[in-house]
Amino acid sequence: MGHSQADKAQSRERILRKAADAVRDTGLESVSVGKLMRSVDLTHGGFYNHFTSRSDLLAQALERALVEGGKLATASMKPGDGARSYEIRVKGYLSRTHRDARTEGCAIAALASDVARADAASRAVMSAHIDELVGQLMQSLTSREEGDAMLAVSAMVGAVVLARVQTDPKKSDVLLKSVRDRLLALNRTEPA
Repeated sequence: MGHSQADKAQSRERILRKAADAVRDTGLESVSVGKLMRSVDLTHGGFYNHFTSRSDLLAQALERALVEGGKLATASMKPGDGARSYEIRVKGYLSRTHRDARTEGCAIAALASDVARADAASRAVMSAHIDELVGQLMQSLTSREEGDAMLAVSAMVGAVVLARVQTDPKKSDVLLKSVRDRLLALNRTEPA
């Protein structure tokens, strides 16, 4: 019996990993249960031994993609960065490297427009991660104002999305630099 449960857990992990990769690479709506199950050498019918619905799978795959993207976003931060963490995050997020790493970077920027059209479960998953990012930035902002942190998150995500759309690399770079410079200046302003 233990072997069967271990096999089931391994199969579930393979499905979830493949689904998270697909979500990050091609979006939520691109995930087909039949194709996904074939890609991990399992039957379509076996899907329901692991997930209650496609929506359940998508919410869990999105959670995985967001966690993985968050790990990459904080990888450059070191203990003791404290006050510099805002600057480090802004510079890292609004970089060419992040812009060019759609499938490895922040899943919020990669998937926000997909999730806005998704069901409540997927929106709740991403909403929690956005709130977490706002909270992290708020802790490192000079003002400690939630509105400033919300502005920063909105500008960062929006700038990356638009920079990825831009076909002229120079304009894309200018967009990132412009938003980066303004967000860094936001933190240099003393609170009122």
